[in-house]
Amino acid sequence: MEAFKTHTGIVAPLDRANIDTDAIIPKQFLKRIKRSGYGQFLFYDWRFDKNEHENPDFLLNREPYRNATVLLTRDNFGCGSSREHAPWAIDDFGFRAVIAPSFADIFYNNCFKNGILPIQLPAEDVQQLFEKASVPGYQLTVNLEKNFIADGQGYEKDFEVDDYRRNMLLNGLDEISATIQYDAEITDFEKNHKIHYSL
Repeated sequence: MEAFKTHTGIVAPLDRANIDTDAIIPKQFLKRIKRSGYGQFLFYDWRFDKNEHENPDFLLNREPYRNATVLLTRDNFGCGSSREHAPWAIDDFGFRAVIAPSFADIFYNNCFKNGILPIQLPAEDVQQLFEKASVPGYQLTVNLEKNFIADGQGYEKDFEVDDYRRNMLLNGLDEISATIQYDAEITDFEKNHKIHYSL
C-alpha cells in the first residue's frame, strides 16, 4: 500500500449527500477477482448512460476533474453495504483523499486499509471548500504529517485522525503488512509455545 504523507491535487466537488457504496461501485462489477481495475467503474451509473456513453454533465467526465485526486462531498459518504470494492474503486480512479462532514463507519475504516485518507470536517468548512472549488482546477494540499489541509491562497484547516490510523497511512501499512513486521517475534513465540505445551 502506498504511504500517504503530503499530497497536492485538484479537488472534485461532488455536491451530493448520502452517496452509498452501490453508487460508488454498482453491484454488477463485484464479480471481478482482482482488487485492481475498479476505477473505470467508479460512479458508473452517473458517469455513463444506458448505451455506455459518457454523460458530459457528470463532474468526473469533464476537465480538469478527470485528473482530480481529492474528492469533496457531503454528509454520510460511503453509506449502504460494506463492500470494500468502494474504496478500491476510489483509489484506482486516482483519489488519495476524500473530504466530507461525515462518513459511514465501515467505509471510513476501509479507506485507511486501502491507502485513502478520509478527512472529516465541520459542514461549514466543507461548504467553504465547495465555494472555493467552484473554480475549476482548485487545488488542496493534504498534509498528514502535520494534520492540515491548505490551498496556498490563505485557507488552512487542521483535521483529526487517530494516531493508529495516521501511523499506518504514513508508513503505507495495512493490518497484514503491520503484522508481518513482527514475523520474527511471532515465529519465536510459536516455537516456544509448542515447546511449552508439549512438555
